Amino acid sequence: MKVLVAMSGGVDSSVAAAELRREGHDVVGVTMRLWGGESDTGCCSVSDVDDARRVAQQLRIDHLVFNFSEEFNETVVSPYVDAHRNGTTPNPCIECNRHLKFDRLSQRARLLGFDAVATGHHARIERQPSGVWRIVRGADAAKDQSYVVHMLDQQELAYTLFPVGHLTKAQVRERASELGLRTATKPDSQDVCFISKTGGRETFLGHRIPFRRARVVDESGTEVGAVDAVELVTIGQRRGLRLPGGSPKQFVLSVDVDAATVVVGDESRLACDTVSVTSAMWSHEPPALGASVMVQSSAHGAAREAVLEELVVGDGRLADRVVLRWREQQRRVAPGQSVVMYDIADRFVIGGGIAA
Repeated sequence: MKVLVAMSGGVDSSVAAAELRREGHDVVGVTMRLWGGESDTGCCSVSDVDDARRVAQQLRIDHLVFNFSEEFNETVVSPYVDAHRNGTTPNPCIECNRHLKFDRLSQRARLLGFDAVATGHHARIERQPSGVWRIVRGADAAKDQSYVVHMLDQQELAYTLFPVGHLTKAQVRERASELGLRTATKPDSQDVCFISKTGGRETFLGHRIPFRRARVVDESGTEVGAVDAVELVTIGQRRGLRLPGGSPKQFVLSVDVDAATVVVGDESRLACDTVSVTSAMWSHEPPALGASVMVQSSAHGAAREAVLEELVVGDGRLADRVVLRWREQQRRVAPGQSVVMYDIADRFVIGGGIAA
């Protein structure tokens, strides 16, 4: 099989390419050039591209570079900036997967005659006896990335390979070491790739949107603090609110960007019974109303049980609105965060969307 492997310059994608090569596939590596600005983190730096190229040389496979910088700016960077401007929490890595790795890259691979696209994500793809494809959690629970690839539909699942999903991270590094790959001990990327460590989020956004000072008030409307940039505040935040010393811990309960007002209160006030989800997409079909599902609302958060209480189906695979009722009260999910639903055994992805 002719496989195009997305190589980010990290150890996981390096071993993914090696595994496919070992299995006898015709493998070609590709690195997506996504960000033309300053970067010293993630998978967008010049050194990452160089690492991917050198690993491809070690594996004796061809290596390509696709310039998707325009698409990256349009579908990932601009929405990230807009989310902060509007007071919601962006998910740039998920949007990169959605629009670049499993859309634009797959399109290019098909045009070039490849039989499949592969990445180094820690997730598994299985085909059930019924013929339905499922995204299954990775073998390494601590590194599972099924949450960030939840948007894959049946067509993409049939065209995608996750060669390291059955391995633990330790096993991945062990195999890289055995092969003498230069990425064997390379640290995992942890940050948003287009934001530098030196400047950080504040500098990046400050060059793109005007920051507005905002009042911090308690639930009675009494002013208790201030923030220099309401665009940088998110639900559940506790630090940086300039509250009086010695006061009880206060958490952000709501953010009104238009009114330049942040409301704070006790942490208990973040507890909620339901979460509304917009733009929901399903791996196959939505569950029935009243069905119990496991719900994960952050990349490394624990899944919690909820019941599908409401489903307003839109056009095709898009659902306008889903309401999930928690079995037990949970902390409010910040608007903009991805909410991913799993089967009740918490094994495979059912679908996901964006918290309203």
